[in-house]
Amino acid sequence: MNQSSASADRSGRLADARRGIRHVFVRDLVLHARVGVHAPERRAAQRVRLNVDLAVFETVTDTGDALGNVVCYEDIVGGIRAIVENGHVNLVETLADRVAAMCLEDGRVRSVRVRVEKLDVFEDATSVGVEIERAQPDA
Repeated sequence: MNQSSASADRSGRLADARRGIRHVFVRDLVLHARVGVHAPERRAAQRVRLNVDLAVFETVTDTGDALGNVVCYEDIVGGIRAIVENGHVNLVETLADRVAAMCLEDGRVRSVRVRVEKLDVFEDATSVGVEIERAQPDA
């Protein structure tokens, strides 16, 4: 990725017609996850919010209105749910890395940005968490 496209991606703009990139996203998916290092977090699931942004290489510009020609956000959500249901993790960073790795299994996904937020940690904060970005090795 060159400097100008990296700057564009950091600004939140992922879709780019010149590079043949489509932006697929999942917004504000709230799930109960077992994540955390403290004893209460190990005993019970807590609410987490996930946001996922994918830069997807358009292998076809005319999708033919066929689901098989696009990266399906339903599959992304299903994959996230499966990861969360797979058991306890200590760190939100680990959860974010697993979600990113799952998204990158589809070779059309050039890069992925994942934000994981714990929603009920501090009374005086809406959320705490992490945001990561990962890319295909050749992107």
